[in-house]
Amino acid sequence: MPLMIVRNDITKMEVDAIVNAANPTLLGGGGVDGCIHRAAGPALLAECRTLGGCMTGDAKLTGGYNLPCTYVIHTVGPVWQGGGCGEEEALTSCYTRALTLAQEKGCETVAFPLISAGVYGYPKDQALTVATKAIGRFLESYDMTVYLVIFDRAAFAAAGSRFPEIQQYIDDRYVAAHASTARRDMAREMPEILGFPPRAPIMRPDVATEECAAPFSTPKRTPKAKSSSAGRATPDTGKSLEERLKHLDESFSQMLLRLIDAKGMTDAQCYKKANIHRKLFSKIRSDPYYRASKPTVLAFAVALELTLEETRELLMRAGFALSPASKFDLIVEYFITRGDYDIFAINEALFAFDQSLLGGC
Repeated sequence: MPLMIVRNDITKMEVDAIVNAANPTLLGGGGVDGCIHRAAGPALLAECRTLGGCMTGDAKLTGGYNLPCTYVIHTVGPVWQGGGCGEEEALTSCYTRALTLAQEKGCETVAFPLISAGVYGYPKDQALTVATKAIGRFLESYDMTVYLVIFDRAAFAAAGSRFPEIQQYIDDRYVAAHASTARRDMAREMPEILGFPPRAPIMRPDVATEECAAPFSTPKRTPKAKSSSAGRATPDTGKSLEERLKHLDESFSQMLLRLIDAKGMTDAQCYKKANIHRKLFSKIRSDPYYRASKPTVLAFAVALELTLEETRELLMRAGFALSPASKFDLIVEYFITRGDYDIFAINEALFAFDQSLLGGC
């Protein structure tokens, strides 16, 4: 764990294994296949010649040779024929078989391209959904860090057309938030336009008008009456910093662990569902005052299926808040308000809108 969507060149990923979207012959080709063969060198092709090809939906493993990885796992994706010819099942099998081979070899990190989304014609948004679902299901049972490498984000359709309801939700709130900010700014600068009473003129010693003819002077301070403090203690007087800190509310870490117990979840169930690495979770568990990032806090809110109010409270414990001026916040809020706690679906939407992803640490 976890699954991370990144923009990179897969031939430069320093992982245990990279996955090659190969053709059935395994003898190289165009796109990702050609790039991997060129980067690995001729020894990769020589080993591929001994494998006897590969069936659609299956996978085979070779060495990495000149690549910065130990293994290359070759898998053959389906050619898109409209979606009614078993394409989704075959594509799901590609990810499952490749991950199984990686797990059998003890790989801890694996990088995938978006299989079949190139010359094989699988619609990129649908290919991404199949990939995240298949990888997510596998990671429910195994600890592994998986990278889904997207070389060219511009190849994806505009986020607004892929997620029109989310776009509308953002527009309704994001625009309103900025309109309110603009209205406040205008009220400060030009109050009469919005019907507010004009601000009182500022008195300056070098600018006198008939309306403000009184000479400029500094108001005299009224001396404070002395108060008798005998026999009375000022609040908190005598309390040390250590004593005051004892009265702080529970921290993010403490609240998180309490909620996990309240939901009847195990630690592993929670961090896997949150798309969080177990090493990070161990740090949070061992340190009551661990300072988590906002994506990490929201990932746990999703894993625990918190309501919006509960999510706000958990964020507050970590020093954060949801803002209507943040697209990232609004997208996560959209899913929570609808009771959709599929973290991979949320991350697909965040990726489409070019926002940070949940979990992934």
